[in-house]
Amino acid sequence: HPSNHITTCIQADDDLKSMFVGTVMRKIKSRTWKKQRYFRLQEDCMTIWYKSKKTGNAHSTFSVGDVEAVREGHQSEVLLSIADEFPPDRCFTLVFRGRRGNLDLVAESAGEAQSWIKGIRKLIDNLENMGQREKLDQWICDWFKRADKNRDGQMNFKEVRDLLKMMNVDMNEHHALRLFTVTAHSRPTYRTLGDDEFVLFYKMLTQREDVLRVFQEYSGDGQKLTLQDLKDFLREEQLHEDGVQQYALKLIERYEPSDTAKMWQAMTFDGFLMYLSSSEGSISNPTMVDLYQDMTQPLCHYFISSSHNTYLLEDQIRGHSSVEGYIRALKRGCRCVEVDCWDGPNGEPIVYHGHTFTSKIFFKDVVTVLGNYAFKASQYPVILSIENHCSIEQQKVMAQHLTQILGDKLLKSPLDGKIPIGLPSPEDLKGKILLKGKKIGGLENSMNGVVDDPLMGEVSDEEETAEIDDDHHRNDSIRRRKSKQRLSKELSDCVVYCKSVHFSSFKHSQIHSKFYEISSFTESKARKHIREAGAEFVLHNARQLSRVYPSGLRTDSSNFNPQDMWNAGCQIVALNFQTAGVEMDLNDGLFSQNGHCGYVLKPTFMRNTDERFDPENPQNRDGYKPLSLSVQVISGQQLPKVNIKEGSIIDPLVRVEIHGVPLDQAKQETRYIDNNGFNPVWYDMLQFTIHVPELALVRFVVEDYDKTSKNDFVGQFTLPFTCIQPGYRHIHLLSKDGTSIPPSSLFVHVRITKLT
Repeated sequence: HPSNHITTCIQADDDLKSMFVGTVMRKIKSRTWKKQRYFRLQEDCMTIWYKSKKTGNAHSTFSVGDVEAVREGHQSEVLLSIADEFPPDRCFTLVFRGRRGNLDLVAESAGEAQSWIKGIRKLIDNLENMGQREKLDQWICDWFKRADKNRDGQMNFKEVRDLLKMMNVDMNEHHALRLFTVTAHSRPTYRTLGDDEFVLFYKMLTQREDVLRVFQEYSGDGQKLTLQDLKDFLREEQLHEDGVQQYALKLIERYEPSDTAKMWQAMTFDGFLMYLSSSEGSISNPTMVDLYQDMTQPLCHYFISSSHNTYLLEDQIRGHSSVEGYIRALKRGCRCVEVDCWDGPNGEPIVYHGHTFTSKIFFKDVVTVLGNYAFKASQYPVILSIENHCSIEQQKVMAQHLTQILGDKLLKSPLDGKIPIGLPSPEDLKGKILLKGKKIGGLENSMNGVVDDPLMGEVSDEEETAEIDDDHHRNDSIRRRKSKQRLSKELSDCVVYCKSVHFSSFKHSQIHSKFYEISSFTESKARKHIREAGAEFVLHNARQLSRVYPSGLRTDSSNFNPQDMWNAGCQIVALNFQTAGVEMDLNDGLFSQNGHCGYVLKPTFMRNTDERFDPENPQNRDGYKPLSLSVQVISGQQLPKVNIKEGSIIDPLVRVEIHGVPLDQAKQETRYIDNNGFNPVWYDMLQFTIHVPELALVRFVVEDYDKTSKNDFVGQFTLPFTCIQPGYRHIHLLSKDGTSIPPSSLFVHVRITKLT
């Protein structure tokens, strides 16, 4: 029972004990807003409750499950602004998932701060280590607590019925009442359920008929799967080929709750359901979720997770600039971040979106965050893309900050001290930060000790002008900005393998360009090149890096479809990470493989300079082998509510989308099910042909059907086609901003076959 387990967990741990007793801390919103609040961990070890000293009974709560991370010390702008007032060892920040703002706190002593920092981290770890079954129990208990208005831990049938409605369950009332009576039977009054019984009742109500059907098909006696039954299932449905015996035994060991069944080397229905709900029963192949690719190829052979205007949390015109944007992107595995630098007050360069009303932050604060967070999610290199509008004086300050703050993390010279002949690999560059920007002369000159005259280092600021050029024809401002910009030698020297150059043509690049040169394209220029010379673009990208960024017209920070750019082999496809939607889903989907490390190896035919792959005509390539994908969408489980409207329950439908080369782009959907977000059943077949499997992503979307207006988004999951495991699989859905929403899932059956 959850609460027993919890009180013991508190007794055994001093940090949790003191959180349980409660602590007065200051909640900080700004230099001037600092108020005392009393914080306390609730009995469920899941909820933190706090109230102000004055307002009597008004209080707030949040769930530990919503906390993404705890940051120690002065790690947020708010706490940095009061750094002179409170020492770092008393300060910490709670960062929430999704769009909720951070909570900045100052404890009375360093010891109390440590208790909360360590305690919350332990609780987060506990949650992350819970199995699917415990997560489900926890989720049901949370709902029960939310609905238990008078806090007596009891609910009658009417209350239970209302609670199920809140949980998106539309059930047959007779059936529910019958189950309710059976479950309540264990109580003397027979009329109410406590939280334990509610969990039991809920599970009886949510019996998985769809999984039972599969179980019974393979079970000899309808009660259990013998080792042989399980092996047959794994071979015939899940298409496991070698080591099936060991694998079956491992599944029984890991997922079978009954010791008796384990002893007989068998699996009960409960064990079978636990296996199918686990990561091994998931649609993503676990071996490819881990780091599995060759990381020793040149940098230009990888797709690189990249962010645009990383400092913005909202739109491009009035949005709030914040170091938080960098922290969020880096923690999501982003490996290329962008800064726009302008001259700031007192000789300190600042970062913001030029000529707009976005707020401003100091360049040195961005570099500090980069130093702190660059390698938290991945050890592979981070590229810092600089758009430089600063005077020579402030460029020198930038170079100083980079060198002093980043120390040996900043790559300042070619790796082995020799003149390089090609780009190094992500493996070679582990733990390094690379600057992408303008450079005076080439790598060779700086290696030969040739000192260029800094006055010769004049570079027109082509990126910014190109963007405006393409999208607005505001000639006067272009003329004003086309004036040659000078580059400081110190900053130029920090650029090694990523020298920004203007792109003139593929022909010109092929003859003149160096491997360390990189050009940037607006989305519209990139599309034009793909249409007119797709195969040339692929070849260009086999030799050097390209960056594609959103059009200057996207003032709302919306995104373009990155898939078109990946199809042409562009590595650095920069998206607004702060904007949720299908484009970020695709980015998260592509980079969900290979250990979430932010680098994904391009397919062989995009790395070989002797192949001609044209994304517009993929049938012409060597080794062209189209595949057929069939997905039977069987059922959905506990889909989240989207409408807060009283009593509204969703009418879900599932759409499967293929994103890939133009020939592969396709969508199909199931019918919608009336009024059931709880356990809708479809058994609908969807069928696709995939011509370039190596580039395809598959996106599963659940929507709430609405005949009068646009369907509401409910949840989605995107993964690379090559990472799909065939057979009976669960798809664990994600919310709009890419965070998980347990226990929402889809149950599907997948087959991939060769088209001969």
